Amino acid sequence: MDSDEEALEETVEGPLDEDGLPHGFCTVTYSSSDRFEGHFSHGEKNGKGTFHFFDGSTLSGQYVEDALHGQAVYTYEDGTVLYGTYADGELNGPAQEYDPEGRLMFRGQYRDNSRCGDCWIYYTDGGCLFGQVNEEGEMSGDSVAYVYPDGRTALHGRFVEGEVIQARLANLVSNGNGRPHFEVAQNSAVYTYDKSTSSCIAAHALLPDPYESQSVYVADSLIEGAGEGLFTKTDADANTVMAFYNGVRITHSEVDSRDWALNGNTISLDEDTVIDVPQPFDRTDQYSASLGHKANHSFSPNCKYDPYVHPRFGSIKCIRTLRPVHKDEELTVAYGYDHETPGKNGPEAPEWYKQALWHFQQAQTSSQ
Repeated sequence: MDSDEEALEETVEGPLDEDGLPHGFCTVTYSSSDRFEGHFSHGEKNGKGTFHFFDGSTLSGQYVEDALHGQAVYTYEDGTVLYGTYADGELNGPAQEYDPEGRLMFRGQYRDNSRCGDCWIYYTDGGCLFGQVNEEGEMSGDSVAYVYPDGRTALHGRFVEGEVIQARLANLVSNGNGRPHFEVAQNSAVYTYDKSTSSCIAAHALLPDPYESQSVYVADSLIEGAGEGLFTKTDADANTVMAFYNGVRITHSEVDSRDWALNGNTISLDEDTVIDVPQPFDRTDQYSASLGHKANHSFSPNCKYDPYVHPRFGSIKCIRTLRPVHKDEELTVAYGYDHETPGKNGPEAPEWYKQALWHFQQAQTSSQ
């Protein structure tokens, strides 16, 4: 993001002064394949201009005596955009960064091209981090907070590179133009980074997530034969995170090689990993750190699975509403088993799902 160019060979397209230097609007192409288009005054960049770097990134702003000053826009090769404040060619001052879809990723300060002071880091799932970054620009320190998607519930304490080390439940009570203020519950449980492995679901299996505890509860499902289900404690709008789906991390091949009876609480995390809540952790007296696995299937669901970066569990899935839901409504998701018949064995799904699919299709046909 530095606008300075080393002394490289260059070709100039545009007007020159009596000394053969760019003067006026010119295009200068360097031997590095970087290109600058903008206004020059006797060989110095002066006025609006844009660098087009060899990797596809660009930097646009106002130049004064060959150095970038004031507001400028750096666009990365992947489409990420940083709106920053420059002084003498370096980032110095407020900045905001947006991902290629236009979602805010970062808000804070830069000094000499590095993040500094109070900063916000935003996740696409709705959560965010706030705190003073260290000298390396990392979200590490003893007074960092993770704020859940409701914008109020938080975990405040010690973090290292954005991961919680030791934190307590807090409430964000002030987030105006000044510095956010967190009321920390000193008598709350202590939350630590607790990412699962293939054999350990959680070190503190009975410590509930504080955000989820405000959103959902477990009760007997309204779906015949489904056992327990997940219900909402409050009214919620569409696109609201309601619960989290944590579990042990196993491989797809392990899931594919075993009987469907063992796969009742499995969900694909990515191409390599499946999250599983095996027995006896499917019982809330054995595991209640997250409750997303309690949501039952529906062919007309009110929720969906979404990726989520959790401060305690790491990369998992969450349950997010597809439409507004009402207090005490049961939350359902589409499990997403294959509906087609790949050969003589039928759909790749458990027997209960095949039967439920058949009844659903019959009901759809009858209503037409």
